[in-house]
Amino acid sequence: MRHRRIDRLMTREVVSVRGDTPFKEVVRTLSQHRVTAVPVLDGKGRVVGVVSEGDLLRKTADQAAAPDGLPAVPDLEAWERAKAEGTRAEELMSAPAVCARPDWTASEAARLMEVQGVKRLVVVDEEDRLVGIVSRRDLLGVFLRSDGDIRREIVEDVLGATLRIDPSAVAVEVRDGRVELSGALPFRGMIPAIERMSATVDGVVSVSTTRLAYDVDDTRRGGARS
Repeated sequence: MRHRRIDRLMTREVVSVRGDTPFKEVVRTLSQHRVTAVPVLDGKGRVVGVVSEGDLLRKTADQAAAPDGLPAVPDLEAWERAKAEGTRAEELMSAPAVCARPDWTASEAARLMEVQGVKRLVVVDEEDRLVGIVSRRDLLGVFLRSDGDIRREIVEDVLGATLRIDPSAVAVEVRDGRVELSGALPFRGMIPAIERMSATVDGVVSVSTTRLAYDVDDTRRGGARS
């Protein structure tokens, strides 16, 4: 199946800063380009970290006095204190950066974002040099695929090329990314595989197999017929 790769979804023109970029210049960069985070590069263009609005706000939180009626700001951990006192990007950044490769699929990138709890991934080449950045919004772009493209991939790739099922045996309807499969199969055990593989097609929102019939229930002893 043809999963969309990150290099088709990512932003290639990425704003970045150097490790020695001063605090105020980092703030100015975020503001001017209307971004919430920037990769931090070393002298060879390799990604060494990411500095975000959250990293910068630690300084503000550390300096601010607690308003009347609100609890005082709790003591910071040592690493938080170092960031709050930092004056350059390399002292403020979160490191190492959570990175991805250009040939990763959208689903692989989404899984890493979920595990790491981040909103974006820096995309780097084999030498850790910056080539792009991919955000949650970019990954959602896979759901903009047309119903026709989704149906074509399920019929040709899932049913035909991968599962070797006669496409004429299964009717595929796609509406707003929701897939409904109907028809008759030789065995009941084929249904979970079709459902699972159809669900992995880029742009699919849901898959319904309630209208799929079968001749033999091979999941039960004796192979009862439907």
